[in-house]
Amino acid sequence: MSDIIAIVMAFGGFFTFLLAISPVGRAVADRIRGGGSGGSNELAHRLDDLIEEIETVRREVMELGERVDFAERILARSNDPQELPKSGADESEEGPWH
Repeated sequence: MSDIIAIVMAFGGFFTFLLAISPVGRAVADRIRGGGSGGSNELAHRLDDLIEEIETVRREVMELGERVDFAERILARSNDPQELPKSGADESEEGPWH
């Protein structure tokens, strides 16, 4: 019976050693230590970068909306019938820039 226990312990120790030096073993060890995985820190930084980028895009869209509103007001003002040049039939021989 002690021979079987010795064999199981030898194989168990060998597989535990292989697991410890593998990336999976390192991730498990980090999680046990409470450090979490390095990927979660990278994900948190990436999330912060994405949120900042979204805020930048929102500001740009708001600025573009303001510019479109301004352009619409300018175009609406220039389409005022009082500011339009007279038609060709109503103009004198000197031209429209009299």
